[in-house]
Amino acid sequence: MSLRMALLGVLSAYGSASGYDLTKGFERSVAHAWQAGHSQIYPELAKMTADGLVTVEAEGARGRKIYSITPEGRAELRAWLIGHDPTGPARSEIALQAFLLPLLDPGEALAVLERLKTYAERKLAELEALWAAKHASPVPEGTSGVRFGDLALDLGIRHTRTTLQWANDAMAQLERRA
Repeated sequence: MSLRMALLGVLSAYGSASGYDLTKGFERSVAHAWQAGHSQIYPELAKMTADGLVTVEAEGARGRKIYSITPEGRAELRAWLIGHDPTGPARSEIALQAFLLPLLDPGEALAVLERLKTYAERKLAELEALWAAKHASPVPEGTSGVRFGDLALDLGIRHTRTTLQWANDAMAQLERRA
């Protein structure tokens, strides 16, 4: 369901687009919050068309279709945003590795934590650079008065900072016990 909502959101925010353009736009924006490739996006667009949430506005060469969100799609997106509580299972490789770290000897566990710390530092630098680039040029605000994607990007930055702090704290804890 979340892929469907992400696609409806991108179409709503950016306007009509082809499946290819949606895939590329997804990679540049929503992918930081929800990942999907063209092998997932195209079948979902077909289902959304059948469900009346999007319409094929035009068809071009080599079967290229331009999709646009319908009023029904906007209504479903709005209802989901207003009334849906996240229910999906938490899936985090970092959390899984943290859970399994006690299976390693202290030196190996520290090496894993160092690797996770390095990953978090790289990810934080990437997200902060994305924030700076986004705010270097004027972008229209959404109807809520906030730029599209800013709240999710802020959440990602904060989450990554917390992960980095956790890695530092976990390393200190292991070093004290060693």
